[in-house]
Amino acid sequence: MKQISNKKYEAYQQYQTDMLHGRILTPDGLRVLCASLDNDPEKIGKHMLEMLAKFRSEGLFNVVVEDETDDDPGNGE
Repeated sequence: MKQISNKKYEAYQQYQTDMLHGRILTPDGLRVLCASLDNDPEKIGKHMLEMLAKFRSEGLFNVVVEDETDDDPGNGE
């Protein structure tokens, strides 16, 4: 059986906690959000950016941007 690192296990535990507390945006949640903002892309984008700023200021999460300069866009190995 393949083993995972402690870091990956902790990330998975955090995902489970976030899912339990409703911090994961599901497709249905996205549909409700879009419908509540009249499916207007500008309103949706503004709302998402405001929420991102709020969550960052409250320290709820840190956004990690992965380096997309990978020279080999193949299978990710």
